[in-house]
Amino acid sequence: MNAIERDVRGATAAHANLLAALQSLTDEKARSASVLPDWTVGHVLTHIARNADSFLLMVDAANRGEVGSQYPGGLDQRNGDIETGANRSAADLVADVATAIARLETAWAATGPQGWEGTGQTLLGPVPINALPFRRWRETVVHHADCGFTSEGWRDWPTEYVRLELEQMTMLWASRKPMGMTTLPTQALAVDDRHRLAWLMGRAAIDGLTPAGIY
Repeated sequence: MNAIERDVRGATAAHANLLAALQSLTDEKARSASVLPDWTVGHVLTHIARNADSFLLMVDAANRGEVGSQYPGGLDQRNGDIETGANRSAADLVADVATAIARLETAWAATGPQGWEGTGQTLLGPVPINALPFRRWRETVVHHADCGFTSEGWRDWPTEYVRLELEQMTMLWASRKPMGMTTLPTQALAVDDRHRLAWLMGRAAIDGLTPAGIY
């Protein structure tokens, strides 16, 4: 299994887990606060849906031999779409997420070598299309936990995702430190992998440490 197949499988499993959790979503829960500051569960779910649509734009463009923009209208479009959709009913939110997921998974299944070798344009710059399945895996796993459906939160992140993401985030953290400061602090190394990753991603605190500062 190559990295693309692995990441598509991981993202697809994360999609299925999210959709299963959403079967009991109520209007009250949709309007309740999420783990993220100033965002309700409705904001998070709308973001998950619009993120899928934005990845679909880049994948479809790559399959045509073009470079697609993730958000053609820029940051204003991204933020506006989330605000516009956040207050919908639970049924509408769930249907939107399910439809967006289905479209993206269908596009992945139809993507050939030309598409996977293409490039998309994000708000932060170009991204290889073959990196998108892992990014989608991340978006789904992390934001599922951000919804606050259970008390476990990031402790429920899948083991394989945590292993792969921890490698990336550790390297990213090190790359932003002064020359020579490339080892994680002792306090970070003393906690388990999920806790360490949650700290790196700004989802958890570690005693004795300031925020990781990546996000």
